[in-house]
Formats: sequence, C-alpha cells, structure tokens
Amino acid sequence: MEKIRKILIFSTAYYPLVGGAEVAIKEITDRIPDIQFDLITARFSKKLPFKERIGNVTVYRLGVGVPLIDKLSLPFEGALFARYLQKRNDYKAFWCVMATFASGAAYISNIFSRKKTPIVLNLQEGDSEEHFSRRWLGLIDLSWKMALKRTSYLTVLSQFLKDRAERFGYKGEIWVIPNGVDVSRFDIQLSEEERIKIRESFNLKKEDIILVTTSRLVTKNGVGDVIKSLPSLAENIKFLICGEGELEKSLKLEARSLKLENRVIFAGNVSHENLPKYLKACDVFIRPSLSEGMGNSFIEAFASRIPVIATPVGGIVDFLVDPAKLDRKEMRSGMEIQTGYFCEPNNPESISKTVVRVLEDTNKEKILENAYKLAKEKYDWNLIAEKFKEVFKKV
Repeated sequence: MEKIRKILIFSTAYYPLVGGAEVAIKEITDRIPDIQFDLITARFSKKLPFKERIGNVTVYRLGVGVPLIDKLSLPFEGALFARYLQKRNDYKAFWCVMATFASGAAYISNIFSRKKTPIVLNLQEGDSEEHFSRRWLGLIDLSWKMALKRTSYLTVLSQFLKDRAERFGYKGEIWVIPNGVDVSRFDIQLSEEERIKIRESFNLKKEDIILVTTSRLVTKNGVGDVIKSLPSLAENIKFLICGEGELEKSLKLEARSLKLENRVIFAGNVSHENLPKYLKACDVFIRPSLSEGMGNSFIEAFASRIPVIATPVGGIVDFLVDPAKLDRKEMRSGMEIQTGYFCEPNNPESISKTVVRVLEDTNKEKILENAYKLAKEKYDWNLIAEKFKEVFKKV
C-alpha cells in the first residue's frame, strides 16, 4: 500500500478569518483527499481552539489570542512547532501561502534542521513596489528576497507576480496558477423577492443602481476613489461596501464630508457563504485597485454574471480585457474578447465615466457571457486543484 503523503501548510490567518488566500487553501485541499494536510497559523482570538479539523486540513493555532503578539511570535513559535510536527509526520513538503509571518516559520525551521524539507512558496501579494520598499522599514522587500533564495518550488497567481519574483532574483521554475471560483456557488438564481429583501436590509430601493465591492478597506483597493466619484453620478447610484479594514473610519468620514451617508453603505464583513446573494442583488462590481496580485473577487463577480469595473494593474490584465482601454500590444495573447471595463487608477472622474459607460452599453450581455465563460473554463477550483496536485507530485 502506498504511504499517504503529508504536507504542512503555513498561513498567517485561517478560517474563520477568511480572505482570498484562506479560501484558496480550503478549496484546493478539499479537492486533494489523497494528501494529508496540516496547517500552522496564528490564533488571533482566545475563542478559537488550539487544534481543529476544517475540511481536509488539521489546523494548529499558535499564540495567546492577541493578534499583534500572535503575528509577531508566529515565525519563531511556528518554527519550533513545525520541527516537532515534522519529527512525528515526516512531511514531504512545507507549503507556504504568501511570504508572510507564518512562512517565516518554515524557513527558520529549515535553517535549524539537518534534513531540509522542500518548500513550496505560493505568492499572492499584490502590494505596490513602494509598499515593499517602505513598509516595515523595508523588511517586506528583504523577506521576499531571502525567502525566494530558499524556495524549492514557486507558484504565483499571475504573470505580474512571476515577473516580480524574477526581479527579486528567483532562478527556478515558476508555475502560474491563479486562484479560482466555485462557479456553481456564484451562478445562482435570485428571485425578485429575495433581491428586493436584500436591498431593503440596507435601505436600498428597487430602482436604485448599486455598485458593490468586496474589499479589504486598505489604500491599495481604491475604495475611497469610488466614494469620491459618486457626486458626479445620478442620485440613485449607490455604493455597497462589503469588507472591513484600517481605512473604515476615514472612509466613513469621507462619505459624511461629501454628504453621501445615504448613498454609501458599509455592510461590514460578509461571510463567503452569503457573498453570492449580495453580488446578485447588486448591479455592478467595482474595485479600482492601485495594485493587485490577481484578485479572485473579480472572478467571483464574473461567475455571478454582473459587470466588472477594474483598473489595468498587476495581475488583473491576465483576465479582464477591455479593448477600448488597452492597446493590442498590452493585451495577453489570446485575450482579445472583452470581459469587463477598465477605469484609471487614482481617478474618480474616470470611475464615474466608466460607470456611465457600463450602464449605457448595449453589448453588456455579451460581455457578461464572455466573463462567465472565462471563469468556468479557466478559473474553476477543480482545475486549479489539479494544477497544484501536479506541483505536489513533483515534490
């Protein structure tokens, strides 16, 4: 009988704290039942257990339940715990999801181990070059370079991240494997009664046109630019923000100063289970990112069959095509069929013009079908999991 292969995952956060990376881990591991996955993460809350089983992953949470302390101690506490687990389980690989605090534990563990465990690093970070060079006194920039030197196998979400890894000095083979979407979960039928009910829960009317974003409230996601664009748009165009983050207070002040309290709705954190209904209850998905590694929220909107407005930055150009806004030489090979709409980053006026363009576009249904087809044929989680399975086999 073939021995079950075991892989230890390192992720700074995990369920019930959910972002794109956490969703990716669960969707991929659930589809690879013939590998035993364990995961080291920070605890972040005293309410969360030290150990539990989530899907096909045994989760170990380290720390005292205080977010900042747990995050800063994770590289060192995680390294010690990884060595303990490695002696018991003989993992074939360490899988580091993003070059963050948790990943540091894998690299530190290898430094102090006689037998080195191969490291599969998955890059998802879409932060700007300025963020890399200045944040944490340049330690992000340094940590990437150090991690890439000690990485055995590298996967990235987009061509943009592949190019960045090579600029940082990585010389090995790189697999471009995007995050995906469970198309069947997002391609749902929402009755008119349900649609109205969801809107009414946010004091939105049936005739309102709702722009929606699912974003962390951080500078790179450009949420404030959408708020600034609203005064030049019709009164019935409103903005539903699904997400939380460090800019929430300042964004609320921005909306108040522009007298937009009735047109900007902060929904807070929305569970991934409820997200398909929220998207279907709205009219246009928008995230005018300043930088982006990929952004599977855009693909979820594709699968929901609602128009998508984005910016031509980072990994977005791998899947969103708007021939009216990109020269042919800028478009990826074979990606000439329109799947969405581009606005300019850092430009509220461009956002408002693009919103009007979407609402007036007589070809919109064809674009929605193009986007849906792309999500289903290239970004379905079953396809993504198969690609990762090939990487793990190579290890």
